Amino acid sequence: MIVLGIDPGTAITGYGLVREEGGALTCVRMGAVLTRPDIPLPARLSKIYRELSEVIADGRPDCASVEQLFFNTNAKSALAVGHARGVALLACANSEVPVVEYTPLQVKLAVSGYGRADKKQIQSMVKLLLRLDAEPRPDDVADALAIAICHLNSAPYQAHAMRDGDQA
Repeated sequence: MIVLGIDPGTAITGYGLVREEGGALTCVRMGAVLTRPDIPLPARLSKIYRELSEVIADGRPDCASVEQLFFNTNAKSALAVGHARGVALLACANSEVPVVEYTPLQVKLAVSGYGRADKKQIQSMVKLLLRLDAEPRPDDVADALAIAICHLNSAPYQAHAMRDGDQA
């Protein structure tokens, strides 16, 4: 199974393709879509859509995983992330790639075993789990890989729960 993890943002949208085969996780591809703040928002969103669509076409993931929007106190930041998130979801939908969403807590638990893990801990665990030479940079790429790992770690349990639910 190949999962595309996406960490959306208007300035940086991180992505990572992770393959699970025989219980081993491998990073197939990772990177980021970068947009400049002096470019109008529609052009920035268009670039994110085009580049993610290319990643999907090239990597042919079985599914995508995206972090659920976390809204704290900065509404402007949440709105910007929401725009990029919508474009990422559209790229997946137009490519017929199913999307699964996870909360930040679920991602941290799946990757580090600790729901309050910080960015550095997540980066270190992503490096370890994917046997990378260095921690992925920028943070958005590490987060995208962590979201993909979260799905690969959670998918067997979700499938089992769905089978049990069908039998009930």
